[in-house]
Amino acid sequence: MKAFGITEYGGAPHLRDVAVPEPGPGELRVRIAACGLNFADLLMAEGRYQERPDPPVTLGMEPAGVVDALGPGVEGPAPGTRVAVFASGGGLAEFGCFPARRCVVLPDAMSFEDAAAFPIAYGTSHVALDRRARLRPEETLLVLGAGGGVGLTAVEIGKRMGARVIACARGTAKLNAARAAGADHLIDSDAADLKAEVKALGGADVVYDPVGGDLFDAAFRATNPEARILVIGFAGGRVQQIPANHLLVKNVNVLGLYWGGYLAFRPDVVAESLATLLGWYVEGGLRPHISYRQPLARAGEALELLRARKSTGKVVVLADGTE
Repeated sequence: MKAFGITEYGGAPHLRDVAVPEPGPGELRVRIAACGLNFADLLMAEGRYQERPDPPVTLGMEPAGVVDALGPGVEGPAPGTRVAVFASGGGLAEFGCFPARRCVVLPDAMSFEDAAAFPIAYGTSHVALDRRARLRPEETLLVLGAGGGVGLTAVEIGKRMGARVIACARGTAKLNAARAAGADHLIDSDAADLKAEVKALGGADVVYDPVGGDLFDAAFRATNPEARILVIGFAGGRVQQIPANHLLVKNVNVLGLYWGGYLAFRPDVVAESLATLLGWYVEGGLRPHISYRQPLARAGEALELLRARKSTGKVVVLADGTE
């Protein structure tokens, strides 16, 4: 079968021919239809992700497809069941073996493409806003990187939770996508003074930050007393630096969120969150924004779309569209 990944950290990811894997104890095998890409895939390829398995490594943390076989001790989901997987890797391939406990059965209404764009981005934003920040109706939520994969879901979920949403993104296309996701106010990160703009809108009660760098610094200065700042990632390249003396003066909380960490110490949090999110999807309340779809043979190009920040929302690789 075909699989896309690395044979050494720092090396260029590439497509390889590998044997179809056999599921081990507690695992099931999935014939993969689609896999969503995440900034974490870039970090994994470079050896900078929180998890660092020994190479070779098949990338892809968000596959969706059909259960193909069950390993020893696994009772289900049964072969033929449509599932999404929140995986540590292995999704950019034609088949993959994953822990059964990390699979979620898809509703009939959800396509594989939507499923591949769903668990990590929506799960991250929902756990961050609901559990960590305790976002309340009528609070002001500032979303940085609002045109990206997780940023758009934060806009969508924040609006559904009753917040007033300020979306900060780069360029007209990403801002238009944020508006369509429910943003009340738009700020172009390339053309505006973020601190001044947010202050003019009354300040931020919650900041959702997957970007870091200068945007974090400006957003920090635009917070209201008792604000909560969610550190989701640092796609801008510079990790957030937090002036603790300012936290004290403004009574501000900075909260970290690594969604994948809950899989290890509180998997029930992830399960309950995804159940809520899938319910909202079935009701028509959530719709993943997919800007690019690429076949597995062009997975390298798909990753570059993320690296160059050319995508809006999610990039999905279609394993059953291999050239």
